[in-house]
Amino acid sequence: MFGCLVAGRLVQTDPQQIAGDKFVFNLPDYENVNHVVVFMLGTVPFPAGMGGAVYFSFPDPVAGQVWQLLGFITNDKPSAIFKISQLKPGEGGEHPFGMMTVPQLASMAQVGVSIEPLEQLVQQTPVSGATVCAVDSFMQSQMTPNPSEMFIPASSILKWYENFQRRMAQNPHFWKT
Repeated sequence: MFGCLVAGRLVQTDPQQIAGDKFVFNLPDYENVNHVVVFMLGTVPFPAGMGGAVYFSFPDPVAGQVWQLLGFITNDKPSAIFKISQLKPGEGGEHPFGMMTVPQLASMAQVGVSIEPLEQLVQQTPVSGATVCAVDSFMQSQMTPNPSEMFIPASSILKWYENFQRRMAQNPHFWKT
């Protein structure tokens, strides 16, 4: 139903199901992970009115598992990128994982997905710094004109290229003169 992706690693598509509506991915060597992508595989949609809250847990032998809400995925938003490099261990809030015992090694963080009602998901506040800018805002910032740069319309370049091809077909050595 879900997948988890960390850059430079194989895609994980086999979460551990720890309850009927709770799934966990293990993240070894989490210290070298900046972003995590959680996505739906497209094989099984969420039930109507439901979505998946995405949580992150640092390994902490003293405090136990402390889960931090990253955000959520839904049938309408089947994937999300979360920045985990700025999260701090020991910080967290309420979470649906309770006191479940989830096997965990000393250097193994976990990403959890909890299936919850959409009304509940939209009212939750993710931990600050976990969300990544949306692609739309990134694209818009990249398209902001810089006054010191000159932009050339693509139609002008296409017209130049067509003229170049025509002249090359007529005389392959025209550019030498």
